[in-house]
Amino acid sequence: MAKTRVVVVDDSALVRSLLSEIINHQPDMECIGAAADPFAAREMIRNLNPDVITLDVEMPRMDGIDFLSKLMRLRPMPVVMVSTLTERGAEVTLKALELGAIDFVAKPKIGIADGLKQLGEEITDKIRIAAKAHIKRLAQPAPARPASAVGAVAAVAAVASPAVAGGVARPAPTSGLGRISTEKIIFIGASTGGTEATKEVLLGLPPDAPAVVITQHMPPGFTRSYAARLDGLCRIRVKEAVDGERILPGHAYIAPGGLHLSVERSGANYIARVRDGEPVNRHKPSVEVLFESAARVAGPNAFGIMLTGMGADGAKAMRMMRDAGAYNYCQDEASCVVFGMPREAIEAGAAHEVLPLTQIAPHLMDKLRQTHGALLHRV
Repeated sequence: MAKTRVVVVDDSALVRSLLSEIINHQPDMECIGAAADPFAAREMIRNLNPDVITLDVEMPRMDGIDFLSKLMRLRPMPVVMVSTLTERGAEVTLKALELGAIDFVAKPKIGIADGLKQLGEEITDKIRIAAKAHIKRLAQPAPARPASAVGAVAAVAAVASPAVAGGVARPAPTSGLGRISTEKIIFIGASTGGTEATKEVLLGLPPDAPAVVITQHMPPGFTRSYAARLDGLCRIRVKEAVDGERILPGHAYIAPGGLHLSVERSGANYIARVRDGEPVNRHKPSVEVLFESAARVAGPNAFGIMLTGMGADGAKAMRMMRDAGAYNYCQDEASCVVFGMPREAIEAGAAHEVLPLTQIAPHLMDKLRQTHGALLHRV
């Protein structure tokens, strides 16, 4: 079997050497080149035609994000980012995923040699996944709204409506879901490619949508920035989950990196449980943990959504959700970056509908309105 051919791009000679060594120790991959900056990387990609590249963020002459943006428009290929675990690093990494990077590895700030060696299995696993991922050409981004305009809208809305938080104006609820949104709860599981897939689903939800609870495989230090990024884009509120808080309609709660998230009942309310613990299916947070709580606590009030990701995390628990009366959606293969988790859930008999990513939120909202209509009819 042909080996996966990798080019390493990093301005640190030590990191280039370490990553090359880690890659070359694997029987199924080889490092065919190591570049100190994007200009050297461009020539290597042109001449060597690698299967995957690993890409640093901060480099001389051109930073990794500018290079990635050009690469994904002109010659799309699998990219694994190697970024430092800092607040700025988290923001830049999320931008890289938005531009089309498959995944990222959080590079340690100190003890780089020992740290990267300890991350060797994670790095090579992500290279393997990237080599099999579905790559799409990056479209030209839509022009951003000027910051002054955003501020003006927020200022006007703050005077006109109390439903403004965090400086972002939230439109008034228009879908008419009413009390149905307090009874239903949406559970989302995702891994590789899931940051953008989850964003697509959340962007399709109205301000009065049911509460959404999300487990996205992510390490500590990134989920807070991810939640803040989504909160600035979506019509519902988005935040990192806090243990013991009430789960409210019109809000989405993301499992903090490195901790499990589940849902419990407290009287008539749902509350978040954020706990440490052993990895489940090699993951912490684990979709299995979240979906198992959905089956146990929410039953027929739950909607399950399984999005792109490698492996089988959450498949068994999603079948438990279906058996408990939940209604479940899985992302289809064509729109997934990696079809592993949805495929496993489908094969487990957990899915009611298998849909392209762009159709999941509309179908979910139609289903909710049908349910709402039936409730009104019974009343």
